[in-house]
Amino acid sequence: MASALSTAASRTLAGYAAAATLGMTATVGGALAFQHVGGYIPCALCLLQRDPYYYGIPIGVAAILAAVFRLPAWSVRGLLAVVGILMLVGAGMGVYHSGVEWGFWEGPATCATSATGVATNAGSLLDDLNAYRGPSCTEASLRVLGLSFAGWNVIASLALAAVAFIGATRKT
Repeated sequence: MASALSTAASRTLAGYAAAATLGMTATVGGALAFQHVGGYIPCALCLLQRDPYYYGIPIGVAAILAAVFRLPAWSVRGLLAVVGILMLVGAGMGVYHSGVEWGFWEGPATCATSATGVATNAGSLLDDLNAYRGPSCTEASLRVLGLSFAGWNVIASLALAAVAFIGATRKT
């Protein structure tokens, strides 16, 4: 039978889980802020890249709780490994989206449309909603230091995966 974590091991693993979880929360929170405060409408691939974060955050919270309640080390390590795998998936999605933006390969057919606005006239609102298409996945809406949101997602996802995997493999 697996023994419970020692206090020191519990703190160490909880720290890695907290760092990964806070990092995921900050990353997806930043994306949501750019969308809702900055007015950057995400394309279909941008929205898909958020999924690993949405799944990873509650798993990270579970890892924190498992460490705080001093459950067996394998449970915390397993949850951290799942977070790491999700972040690698997110990095892969970001690489794919970045390649679409740079024209290295073709994106999904559903991303080939351009953005159209929604009217402010309430009488035609339902018609306009049916005709609305998100922005094209082939054009970066913003580049910072040469990287689009998708490119920055690759960096954030890889960093978070590293934190999660280091925590999962650290000898305590």
